[in-house]
Amino acid sequence: MGALEEVAGWPAEHVSAAVVSPDGVVEAHGERDRSFGWASVTKLLTTEALLVALEEGILDLDQAAGPAGSTLRHLAAHASGLPPDGDVPVARPGTRRIYSNRGIERLAEEIEAAAEMPFAEYLRAAVTGPLGLRPLSGSAASGYRGTIDELAALALELLAPQLVAPETLAGAVAVQFPGLNGVVPGFGRQEPNDWGLGFELRDHKEPHWTGADNSPRTFGHFGATGTFLWVDPERRLALACLTDLDFGAWAREAWPRLSDAVLGET
Repeated sequence: MGALEEVAGWPAEHVSAAVVSPDGVVEAHGERDRSFGWASVTKLLTTEALLVALEEGILDLDQAAGPAGSTLRHLAAHASGLPPDGDVPVARPGTRRIYSNRGIERLAEEIEAAAEMPFAEYLRAAVTGPLGLRPLSGSAASGYRGTIDELAALALELLAPQLVAPETLAGAVAVQFPGLNGVVPGFGRQEPNDWGLGFELRDHKEPHWTGADNSPRTFGHFGATGTFLWVDPERRLALACLTDLDFGAWAREAWPRLSDAVLGET
């Protein structure tokens, strides 16, 4: 397999990427010990912590949380009405899909309160520690820094769950509040803009940051620092990528092309 060689032509100074199957890393490119900011890919770690907390029974998805009328489910699915950043709602819960960093931070605060420990400590005990990742030292929505091997470890967990039951993950990647419209940052308005619990869902969105050959069941996230992770359960494959170049027009072209190249070789 040589599809990852394509990233050598990207405008970023440093790029690390990995293709992951349920058996582990299939192919890797770039410096595997270089730490990158994950930006919003961090949300996938916070989602994993939520799933562990749900299995432990310390939280319920439909308990009140966030703005009036909102629940944990609303916060996790970007349907609470909170804006991208800020605590003043701009819509009624369950009426629009508004991508919200603050909503995910509020979700982490609910986990923290239920676990009776700082969120970063709970995340370390429930997720990053068992997966062999370093601790979180920033925002639960965007503050994680780590290597491509650490992101590959998360990808493997999402392909072959060990921290939570497969049924729990399956519920998290099902559409929450079907039919809500909204914007995928950088890719425009989507009708509908389907989202799971923390996971952005490929479905039939167009344009999209994954490839044309990704199955509609593909889920994952991308970040403003030029990072992404998608998991395609039909193809039993994941693609992880970390860069030091902020998301922009280059990524809108390069990411889908790389995704299709990887899928074309498997």
